[in-house]
Amino acid sequence: MGEVIGDGLIKLPFIAGLRAAFPDARITWAAAKGDTVYAGPLKAVVDGYIDEILTEGRTGDAPGDILPWVKPFGGRQFDLVIDTQENLRRSVVARRAGRRYVGKPAKGWPEAVTERLAVLLALATEGKGTPRPITLTNPDALAAAQILLPFGPTYVGFAPGAGGQEKRWPLERYLSLAIQQQQAGRTPVFFFGPDEATDAKAARLALSDALFPEADRKDVLTHVRGPLLVIALASRLAAAVANDAGPGHMLAAGGAPLLSLQKDRRKAVKFRPAAQTLEVLVAEDYGQDMAALPLDAASAALERLLKGS
Repeated sequence: MGEVIGDGLIKLPFIAGLRAAFPDARITWAAAKGDTVYAGPLKAVVDGYIDEILTEGRTGDAPGDILPWVKPFGGRQFDLVIDTQENLRRSVVARRAGRRYVGKPAKGWPEAVTERLAVLLALATEGKGTPRPITLTNPDALAAAQILLPFGPTYVGFAPGAGGQEKRWPLERYLSLAIQQQQAGRTPVFFFGPDEATDAKAARLALSDALFPEADRKDVLTHVRGPLLVIALASRLAAAVANDAGPGHMLAAGGAPLLSLQKDRRKAVKFRPAAQTLEVLVAEDYGQDMAALPLDAASAALERLLKGS
């Protein structure tokens, strides 16, 4: 359906597991409607994992694509097609492009997207392949992360933003949690988007020793930015806390043990971040909105992550 940033981020462990299972294969990625963030904001992230982005040819998006004489993907044929979608027409078209085809099984289809991808990977590799954290190959991103968050301190990440206000845990709770971490001898690291300058200013006033690596890097490899930088920085964190939003998926993709703060149970299950170590708190379990989620519950969950890491 066209992959936006959240779709791309949640699939990264699947892609890393696929490359590990087929280290010598040529891997081609095709989005059903041609648009994919792997050709844009996440291009540098999947470098070395995906060899080719396919955006042309019949994919099943148009009704006529299903006609038997129509050749999918410009007539391309692949040894193996792994179909991550659930649309019947597009799946029929994708099936014709592969000598071997793996798609949604008749039974055992989980609710969570990450688990669905794990099922497909297992089917494609006869049970040997599993999702895994992506390892960045971009040397500048790795260098930037090491400069901005050098070895020594214990870093704890905080991403208080979200696309909708209803998904945001109150900023003052994030600041209280960060202060607790600072008092425990750890270094809070904040991640704010370009539209969150007011919140970033409040965080700076509340925690004078906190780090804001995206904003304060000055002349440190300034061409490394966006998801690539956040994913690289995530590898330096002992743990992180984020709302149900893009930054949380970026921190998970980078390997940070993650506390994910979710509004409702259904989305918390279906779209949970693909973190290897994950704690999830759902506001619905405590009340009607994100403000119902108590500070002490988040504090306890974060400590569990830190002890585990």
